[in-house]
Amino acid sequence: MIIRGDETADIPTAGGPMRMHLLRPAVEGRFAGVVLFSEIYQVTAPIRRLAAMVAGMGHVVAVPEVYHEYEPAGTVLAYDQAGTDRGNDLKFAKPVAAYDDDARAAVAWLASHPSCTGRIGTMGVCLGGHLAFRAAMNPAVSAAACFYATDIHSATLGQGRHDDSLDRMGDIPGEVMMVWGRQDPHVPFAGRQAIRAGLEQAGVRYEWHEVNAQHAFLRDEGPRYDPALFLQAMGWTAALFGRTLRAG
Repeated sequence: MIIRGDETADIPTAGGPMRMHLLRPAVEGRFAGVVLFSEIYQVTAPIRRLAAMVAGMGHVVAVPEVYHEYEPAGTVLAYDQAGTDRGNDLKFAKPVAAYDDDARAAVAWLASHPSCTGRIGTMGVCLGGHLAFRAAMNPAVSAAACFYATDIHSATLGQGRHDDSLDRMGDIPGEVMMVWGRQDPHVPFAGRQAIRAGLEQAGVRYEWHEVNAQHAFLRDEGPRYDPALFLQAMGWTAALFGRTLRAG
C-alpha cells in the first residue's frame, strides 16, 4: 500500500501547540487510527519508517512530538550521547500530567480526523511504550501495542520520577500487548514480573511476548536492530489492531 507521509498539524494542548506527523494510506477512505509515541529522540527516521509500516497495514498513524514544550517544532534528537542525554533529561523534566494531557489531545484529534473511522489504538517504543500504555487508560483507546516500555516497573516517569502507572492498570478498558527483550537492561526480569503481576491482578486483557533481544530491537539503525524479530513483532501488531480496531 502506498503511503502519504508529508502531512503535519500543530494541535492545541495545555502545554502549547504540539506537532503531529500524519502517515496514512494514499487512497480514498477512512481508516482506524493509531497514535504512535516515539522514543526519547522524537520523530526520527526510524520512527517514521515504523509509522509507515503501521500505516501500510491500513491505518492512519499520528506521531506526536513528545517534547513540544521544550524543543522547537520539528526538532529531532540525534542517536548520540548528546541526544541521549537531552532526551533523558526531558523525560524526567516533563510532568506526568503533561504527558497525559498530550495523549488525550492526540487521541481526540486523530479520532476526529476526516480520514479516521474514530477507532483508536496506541503504540510506542521505549518512552513511547510507557506513554502508549498510559494512553490506553483513555476509554477512547481500544488497544495498545507497547514495546520495551521503560519506567513502568520502577514508577519513575516524569518530573519527580514518580508515576502511578502500576497503580492505575485497572483503568485500562481495552487490550494491551506488551513486548520485551530479555537482554534489555532497562527492564530486568524482576521488573517484567512486577508488570505482569500487576496486569493479572487488575484483570487487564493483555498478551505478553518476551524475545531474545536488546532494548530498541525495532530501531532499524544501530547494532541492536533485529530484522527477523521486527517482522515477527509487526505481525503481532497487525493482528492486535486488526482484531480490536474493526468498526462496529
